[in-house]
Amino acid sequence: MKKITSVLFALGLSVFLGTSAQAANDDAAVIERIKPVGSVCIEGDSSCGGAAAAPAATGGSRSGEEVYNTKCAACHATGAAGAPKYATSDWAERGAKGLGTLMENAINGLNAMPPRGLCADCSDKEIRNAIKHMVNSAK
Repeated sequence: MKKITSVLFALGLSVFLGTSAQAANDDAAVIERIKPVGSVCIEGDSSCGGAAAAPAATGGSRSGEEVYNTKCAACHATGAAGAPKYATSDWAERGAKGLGTLMENAINGLNAMPPRGLCADCSDKEIRNAIKHMVNSAK
């Protein structure tokens, strides 16, 4: 009887240890599957260890026409969401408000237009150039 008890104990112990090892392997597999695939580091965030990439250099200011064509035209060419259409009297009316007001509206956003329009990477000078380009298109 003692031998049977020993065999059963050894069998139970091996099942317990095998299950425990399998659980550890399963946990490791789950941890591996749910780990983050990357991280985001915002420029100026010191907790990133300097890993934030510097903004891409544009090689100088883009012209108003270039900014308009690549960023502003998405809405201003069609008048989407009430945007004043390029090359229409809409811009003559806005030009009368003055460049300062137009700059403030473009940088802070106005109505459906988000701040800086669709040009988050534009400098203030590039936004000014694009506004001048649109105002000069007025008919």
